[in-house]
Amino acid sequence: MAFMTGSSASTTIRPAAMGDCSSLAVLSVEVWSGTYLRNGINGHFADYVLSQYTPAHFAAVLENPAERLLVSQNRDGIDGYVRISHGRPSPAGGASRTEISTLYVQPRHHGRGIGLCLLQAGLQHCRDSSWDAPWLTSNSDNARAISFYLRNGFEKTGQTHFWIGGSRYPNDVLQLRAL
Repeated sequence: MAFMTGSSASTTIRPAAMGDCSSLAVLSVEVWSGTYLRNGINGHFADYVLSQYTPAHFAAVLENPAERLLVSQNRDGIDGYVRISHGRPSPAGGASRTEISTLYVQPRHHGRGIGLCLLQAGLQHCRDSSWDAPWLTSNSDNARAISFYLRNGFEKTGQTHFWIGGSRYPNDVLQLRAL
């Protein structure tokens, strides 16, 4: 699946491959740190990021048949990805057992339609695999992400918390209305 992301740049959505694991790790560290580490970096956040976003972590995801990673590939490399995980019940209840675990786009590529194309490709994978309409969580302070999902057919269905370093951070639970 290819689409235009600007006046002259072309990007392709494709399944992630083992050779992408280091790129996925670096992209994840960049997006997570830029999104959530606004007031400085402390040890428990640094330890989380460096332990979670590793090439080995992404290799394990790629080997798991209940996981699907799709990447956005431009001429220079990967600029975003979506991770769909099957078999995970929503913390807000309901019948869905399919989660959009991650949808990350490098900040310098925001506004080019990459996130929407990744979301659409992920939803198509859910349809093709007969997986449920997915749910996801988003940090409750991330108004831009929540607005994006609400515009694209999701609705707020509850709240949960992300725990790190003994502290909890509120996350909205959003569910796609229909697949």
